[in-house]
Amino acid sequence: QVQLVESGGGLVQAGGSLRLSCAASGSIFSISTMGWYRQAPGKQRELVAGITRGGTINYADSVKGRFTISRSRNNAKDTVYLQMNSLRPEDTAVYYCNSRRDGAEYWGQGTQVTVSS
Repeated sequence: QVQLVESGGGLVQAGGSLRLSCAASGSIFSISTMGWYRQAPGKQRELVAGITRGGTINYADSVKGRFTISRSRNNAKDTVYLQMNSLRPEDTAVYYCNSRRDGAEYWGQGTQVTVSS
């Protein structure tokens, strides 16, 4: 099992920045990919950014050049970060951390990001 704990959401004005963190614990040794998804009211959950164990990164087109994903691993924790700059009102959503391990998928509880215009 993998446990994911997110932090860092909040309310920010358009043009501002936030940094999300997600710490994975438990059976982290074989976690392959970690990433962030988001879900706005009335919309489907969508991938924001993902990073593999080897460091391959992908971003949604809507966040390229504004968001940066990074990852830090040690024996006890595997932590993924999402630095969000130049935030826009359309970035408002609940952001979920995701990890994949041995064919299983794990989700965090979600953290609200609200961008005011």
